[in-house]
Formats: sequence, structure tokens, C-alpha cells
Amino acid sequence: MIYRAAIFDLDGVIADTARLHLQAWRQLAEALQRPWADDTEEKLKGLERMASLNVILGDENSNFSEEGKFALAARKNSRYQELIRSLSPKDLLPGAGELLAWLHERKIPIALASASKNAPAVLQALGIAHYFSSIADPEQSAPKPSPDIFLAAAQDLQVEPELCVAFEDATAGVTAIKAANGMTAVGVGNEDSLREADYIVCSLEEFEPRDFFLSAIRAATIN
Repeated sequence: MIYRAAIFDLDGVIADTARLHLQAWRQLAEALQRPWADDTEEKLKGLERMASLNVILGDENSNFSEEGKFALAARKNSRYQELIRSLSPKDLLPGAGELLAWLHERKIPIALASASKNAPAVLQALGIAHYFSSIADPEQSAPKPSPDIFLAAAQDLQVEPELCVAFEDATAGVTAIKAANGMTAVGVGNEDSLREADYIVCSLEEFEPRDFFLSAIRAATIN
């Protein structure tokens, strides 16, 4: 199978920003005197902001009004925005910059499908915003494991889902890709939590794009 577009999650796939989310959530949990369990980090992977807050609040969720929850989520986001100011290209994960450059040079369209509302600012800080033809809006999609955001990304690129390869590091994200009308899932990271993926790599450094993608230049000559 030859694919014509690439769709990426952000945190834990392209850049080491997941640690900043975790730092901000952990500080909020400590302020609220909420426990941080061994599996909290894994539970937060791939979730949008309010769903992540529900994980943090746990069995105290019902003790907070909707207004109170939005205030807590805004507090966490404010701290995260402070933290991302320190980001630079050095925070790209192994192989990410090289893969994005390879795809861009061959005119293969690239989209971002991230639950983070701060994704555009993060891409700018990392110096890679120019690689992306589209950034799917998480506010217009149901959260992962719904496939909505991946389908929206494919639609923005004007490429059929079955001709897209999508990259994820979270179980919920891989589930979303697999439900996206034939889209192919590449799991990046822990094999145990990514078994549903079509392919699994430890990092993007291991991914060989020549085995997957049809250059847009070549595609034009074929068509």
C-alpha cells in the first residue's frame, strides 16, 4: 500500500511536550491534594483538557461545579503556557524533524491531529509550523478515541482516510485512527499499550518513510 498523506499527534510523538503537560497537571493535583497514582500518566495520554481534569479529580469529580472545573482547567493551561515558552527545536523527539522535512521536501501533505488547543504555539516554538498544511481543531471534534479529529485532518488535506498514515503514542489515539475509515496507525512508543496499531516503532527514528509514501511529484506523473 502506498500512502499520500501523513497525520501526526503532537505530545509524545513529535516533541517532548507531554512532560510539560504532566508537570502542569501534577502541580494542580498537588495543590488540590489529589493522589498521583502509578497509572495516572498513562490515563492522561491522548485526552483533551476536561477529560484529563476528570482523571485528576477522580472520585471527587462530583464535588466540583462545571464552573469550578473550567477554572481549574484554565489554571492548568495557564501554567502549561508558561512552560512551553522554554521549548525549542531541541525538544523534538528523535527522528521527528527529519521525517517532517523528508515529507515536506517531497510535497507529501502533513496534518496535525492533537487534543492540545495550544498546538499552534507549540509548533511555532519548535520551529516546525511551516511543515503542516493543516492543524485540525480539537474543539470541533469529539475527543479520542473518537476518530473525528483524524477524519477532519484527512478532509482538510483532501486525501481519503485509507490513503493516510497517522502517528500516535496513546492507546486512545490508536483506537481513534483504527476507527477512521481505513486509516493506517503507526504506534510510537510502548509496544504493550499500542498493540492495536498496524505498525509499532520505538521512535520516529525507526520509521522508514520510503516504504510507505508516494511522493506528490511522482504521483502527478503517474496520474
